[in-house]
Amino acid sequence: MATNALSGFPPALVRRLVIKIGSALLVDPAGEVRVDWLRTLVADVAARKAAGQQVIIVSSGAIALGARRLKLPKGGRGSLEDAQAAAATGQIALSQCWASLLHEKGITAAQMLVTLDDLEHRRRYLNASATLERLMALDVVPVVNENDSVATAEIRFGDNDRLAARIGQAARADAVVLLSDVDGLYTANPHADANAMLIERIERIDARIAAMADTGSASGMGSGGMVSKIQAAQIATGAGAHLAIISGKVDAPLSHWANAGRGSIFLAAESQGARKGWLSGRLTVLGRIIVDAGAEAALGKGNSLLPAGVAQVEGVFARGDVVDILNQDGRVIARGLTEYDSEAAAKIAGRRSEDIPGLLGEMSRTVLVHRDHMAMV
Repeated sequence: MATNALSGFPPALVRRLVIKIGSALLVDPAGEVRVDWLRTLVADVAARKAAGQQVIIVSSGAIALGARRLKLPKGGRGSLEDAQAAAATGQIALSQCWASLLHEKGITAAQMLVTLDDLEHRRRYLNASATLERLMALDVVPVVNENDSVATAEIRFGDNDRLAARIGQAARADAVVLLSDVDGLYTANPHADANAMLIERIERIDARIAAMADTGSASGMGSGGMVSKIQAAQIATGAGAHLAIISGKVDAPLSHWANAGRGSIFLAAESQGARKGWLSGRLTVLGRIIVDAGAEAALGKGNSLLPAGVAQVEGVFARGDVVDILNQDGRVIARGLTEYDSEAAAKIAGRRSEDIPGLLGEMSRTVLVHRDHMAMV
C-alpha cells in the first residue's frame, strides 16, 4: 500500500488505532495540562470515532503533573521514590482531565494502568488483551499509562513509545501513531543539523535506520527519544501494525497530519501470529545464545535451533524462559523459549543431538529452541 494512502491513518484503512501522547505535549513547563491543545486532540479522536475508527490512547503526564502538586525537584524524577509519589498523585489529575474532555464529546473513557510485567508474562498479557477487546466492544476509549507508582528501575518500560507499541500488539491494532516534538525520523537530528532530511517511508528497520536515532528528549520532561521510537516501530511492525511518528506541536495534530501528510510511516511487516508477535515484542530476556553462520541460515529458513549451531551461551535461565538468539556479529535475529536451562545448554553447545544423552545422562530433547516457540526479529 502506498504511503500517501496511509497518511493520517484514515478510518477506512485503519480500523483500530493507538495514539501516544508524551509529557512534553500534554504538560506545560509550569506543570499544568495544556487543556486548550488537548481539547483539539480530543476533537480529532471524536471525529475518528464518528467515522468508525476505534481509538486507544496511551498518555504520559502523571509524573509531570504530580511533581508540581507535590513541589518535587527535577520534575519528580530526582529519585525513584519521588517518581512513584508524583505518579500516584498526578495520575488522578490526568485521568480526570481525559475523562472530562472525552465526556464533552459524548465519549466514555476508561483507565488502564499496566506495568512491564503485565505485558511480559503471557497470561497477564492475554488478560490485558481481553480487557482492551471488551472496552472496544463497549465503544469506550481506554486511556493507558504505565503504573509508575509501583514500577521500579528494573521492571518498567521507561517510556510510553514502547508501551504504546505493546498495547497496540495486545489490542490487535492496525496502526500506532506517536505524537512527538519532531515530525518524523530524520537522517540526522533536525535540531542540530540544518541539512537533515525527513524520511517519509520506512519499509525495513535495519542498522542504517537505527543509526539515525537520537536519544535526546528535547523538553526535559520526556523519558524517551528517537531511539525508543525506533524500538516501538520494531515492536509494532513485527506485530503487523503500521507506526507513524508525527508532530504533536500543532493544534488538532491528527487532522493536521491527514491534511499535510508530513510524518514518517514505518510499514507493517507480515505478522508471525499472535504468540510469536508477543515473543518478538518482549523487552526482557534472561539469556543470550550466540549461533554460527550455518545456524543463522537454518533459522532464516524456518528451522529449529539445534545445539550443534550454538557457539556460546550467556546468562542464567531455566527451561521455558525467553532467550535472545544472536548471530556472530552480535545482532539479535530471533527470540524464543529455550528447551534447556543455561547450565545444560552450555554443556551441549556445539554438539550433535545424538551426543546429548551422554553429556547430560538422560534422554533429552533434540532441539535447543523449537521453531514453534521462536520468533524472528
